[in-house]
Amino acid sequence: MADRRTYNVVILGVGFLFIFTAFTTCGNIEQTVVKSLGNSTLSGSGYHSLGIIYGVFSFSNLLAPSIVTVIGAKLTMFLSGLLYSGYIAVFIIPTTWSFYLTSVLIGIGAAMLWTAQGHFLVENSEASTINRNTGMFWALLQCSMLFGNLYIYLDWNGRTEISDSSRRNIFLFLLVASALGTLSFLVLRKSHREEEMLSEEEGQSLLSARTMYKTRVNTALEDTKSEFKTILQLLKTKTIMLLSPCMAYSGLELAFYSGVYGTCIGATTHFGDAAKGLIGISGIVVGIGEIVGGGLFGLLCKNSRFRRTSVVFLGMIVHFIASYLIFLNIPDDAPIVFETTTQKNPYLSPSVSIALLCSFLLGLGDSCFNTQLYSILGHVYAEQSTPAFAIFKFIQSVSAAIAFFYSGHLLLMWQLLLMVVLGFTGTLCFFVVERMQDFPVDLQEY
Repeated sequence: MADRRTYNVVILGVGFLFIFTAFTTCGNIEQTVVKSLGNSTLSGSGYHSLGIIYGVFSFSNLLAPSIVTVIGAKLTMFLSGLLYSGYIAVFIIPTTWSFYLTSVLIGIGAAMLWTAQGHFLVENSEASTINRNTGMFWALLQCSMLFGNLYIYLDWNGRTEISDSSRRNIFLFLLVASALGTLSFLVLRKSHREEEMLSEEEGQSLLSARTMYKTRVNTALEDTKSEFKTILQLLKTKTIMLLSPCMAYSGLELAFYSGVYGTCIGATTHFGDAAKGLIGISGIVVGIGEIVGGGLFGLLCKNSRFRRTSVVFLGMIVHFIASYLIFLNIPDDAPIVFETTTQKNPYLSPSVSIALLCSFLLGLGDSCFNTQLYSILGHVYAEQSTPAFAIFKFIQSVSAAIAFFYSGHLLLMWQLLLMVVLGFTGTLCFFVVERMQDFPVDLQEY
């Protein structure tokens, strides 16, 4: 039994590794690729596409649990993987309508995929193994930022323009990776709980398959209504309201490191022929920062208030340093240029070393905020963790969607200033919530 559960967790992690090798790499280079297209078949914006994805994802989370309940986690993840693969495939033969259509579909798919992942991971874990299994899964997932970006560096290094053949080869590689991840879900084995449920259903010979699925649907809808009511109740609590700025900040910096910063590096004239290849290296270094931070703060730190506040404070300082260095090192018009390179000069002569240091700091700081937000939500809302985490993902995703929509219009300076202000506010609010833990949870809401 234990071997089957461990097998499922490893295969789950490998599947996500392949799918997100494709998707995170795509997000990192998307705006650069869209700008480089020399034909008129795709006239969209990579920023807008990513904004649509996160916007649709945030609202689709409300319906995703019902879908997982009705058709099961395994089939849900497989169907979601197909939607991810379809989005990657659009860049092989790009058209505007398919680009934006698949952006909506992958937003729906992402909500189903992550809901099913959480359900499947819990189904294959016990109280004694949940931390180990979560650590194994996240370790495999974080490695997704390494391999695809390495391919980008090897293929784009020394290029000033991205040819059609280069674009097709890259996205064929990413499509194969996504397809392999999707197919891996088919070899997942049924958990012990699923087998018990199936045996009970098979034993009810008087019930038709149609009746059983109808029962499942009704149960799923009732559960969704109940959870939605709980979410509305939690949104009114002081704790969630105070944590909202920190959650929103995590969305802004998610958009910045995953889609904007790589584009800025690739558009910097001063990096010359190395600029496009540096997009890949930047993505790798962000991933290393995430892995280092996740290991140190997520797995090694115990759940104590002192460590949580210290880690969040460290994340704020790290991001402030990164923001200041990016402000000095990267041209102000880097996120918004429609040509392939920037026109403005930064305050310092752009340095590759500083640019990559900032990539590491962005990844490290992101892991500081995310691990501690998960920690404090799990601590305060131990009995209501599912709706609490749903609120977190909703606020984070809406914030990321907004950030992607303004990223193509605001100069870099203003984007960094927004992040600094919201990051400082979010950190202060996080400290207040930790201070409130000295009192009973019931008293915090009044």
